[in-house]
Amino acid sequence: MDCQPPHGGPVYIWLNNNQTCLLCDEITDNPYPLCSACEDELPWLDERCQVCALPLPMAGLTCGQCSKRPPAFTQVEAPWHYGFPVDALITRFKHQRRWPLGRLLAELLGQWLAHRFSEGLHRPERLLPVPMASRRLRQRGFNQAAMLADWLGSSLGIAVDSHVLQRPRETQAQQELDARSRKRNLRNAFALDDAAVVRGQHLALVDDVLTTGATAQALARLLIEAGAARVDVYCLARTPRPGQP
Repeated sequence: MDCQPPHGGPVYIWLNNNQTCLLCDEITDNPYPLCSACEDELPWLDERCQVCALPLPMAGLTCGQCSKRPPAFTQVEAPWHYGFPVDALITRFKHQRRWPLGRLLAELLGQWLAHRFSEGLHRPERLLPVPMASRRLRQRGFNQAAMLADWLGSSLGIAVDSHVLQRPRETQAQQELDARSRKRNLRNAFALDDAAVVRGQHLALVDDVLTTGATAQALARLLIEAGAARVDVYCLARTPRPGQP
């Protein structure tokens, strides 16, 4: 049973010449519903770990954890801190079904990635959304990561496979757990539908927010062990460590 909402048609009139900013309600000349002033005020993530995108005091550094224990994924790409108004937009998209907000964020993430590709970031061969367990998918009615991946794949011209990664085991919600518990919670939580599909491939996981990186690490390790050549992570926002400003 496919629980994804039917979003094959446009959820916002992107070519409307008189678009209104979804944040301030002012008319914008941008080809997407966000004015330049509000876009400039987004919490852009400039100083970050070169591997996991953890916010750091300076650019061009690698955090202590990635230096001591390099993760299975190669690189995280996230345009923003998980701060206002991006956190509110993600919450409304994710929990209130405000799909135009998710579409807007996916559009901006696509622009960010296109710029990073032009700077030399390796382009993946396939996008894989982080899967949801069946019960949680039925409760929410859609997987926000799958929607983001579909929008990204369409704008960037990259294939999307929403069925390779599976989450057959129900687990406690990650938001309710600390970093150590999150790792334990994800043991054997994921599976591959067809390992042959990922062998030798450069893949990118797609999710909304990266917090501790436990989910990304578990999925990346599964894919690398199955023969994937490289795994990156694309998400909208990155949170700091607990207690970090």
